Amino acid sequence: MAFRDTKSKIIIKTPEQIEGIRKASKLAGQTLKEVAPFIKAGVTTGYINDLAEQFMRDHGAIPATIGYHGYTKASCISVNDVICHGIPGKLELRDGDILNVDVTPILNGFYGDTSSMFAVGEITDHAQKLISVTKECLRLGIEQCKPGKRIGDIGYVINRHAVKHGYSTVYEFCGHGVGLKFHEEPEVSHIADANTGPVMQPGMIFTIEPMINAGKARAKVDKNDGWTARTIDGKLSAQFEHTILVTPTFAEVLTDVDGEYEIPVWN
Repeated sequence: MAFRDTKSKIIIKTPEQIEGIRKASKLAGQTLKEVAPFIKAGVTTGYINDLAEQFMRDHGAIPATIGYHGYTKASCISVNDVICHGIPGKLELRDGDILNVDVTPILNGFYGDTSSMFAVGEITDHAQKLISVTKECLRLGIEQCKPGKRIGDIGYVINRHAVKHGYSTVYEFCGHGVGLKFHEEPEVSHIADANTGPVMQPGMIFTIEPMINAGKARAKVDKNDGWTARTIDGKLSAQFEHTILVTPTFAEVLTDVDGEYEIPVWN
């Protein structure tokens, strides 16, 4: 989940806090795996949300989104032209849809935050390319995460890769510190100049969650619900998100439960 409301200084987590956040993050990743088989044509986004909520609660966690600034659901589910913060409900998924499912369980007071893209049935080559490039943007951003690098290096490589493929990077929402609160410092912009922003240090935990649009970069928020952020031109959007721990030597992807980012992978 992407906001710009962080107010406190960057928190360097203790080993005990890191272990708690690691468990919450693992549960977040497992929640997405739990709902994945049910994402198919005819299923409502509300049903997917309910499955995610039940899984989190069955494992001793509560969804961080419920009650957050008045939000009422256990997840955000963003379909097609919805960039982020889509509210689950009666919408039935159809063949050809693409969607992002975003979950943040609170487990024993610690937060883990992740999201992933899913395809319903057979999707267009255009949609598949957008998803693939967005995932590549996330990996490139993660590869910047090591002590001594700056937060701006993340956004620099993400935006460069998106633009290279003819896409635009959403700048109105960002990644963020996470772990002891839902949203902490630092802000992690997905568009930035290289060698700018705070220096990464061991013990920092934050999300990287690039939102990449097939058309224009700007978002418009639905006036009816005050949450759903859509592309201004109705074109597709995609997003992937992981929670990242900076260690003394590498980045540990705390929400990776499939071993896609085995550590260390770039040092």
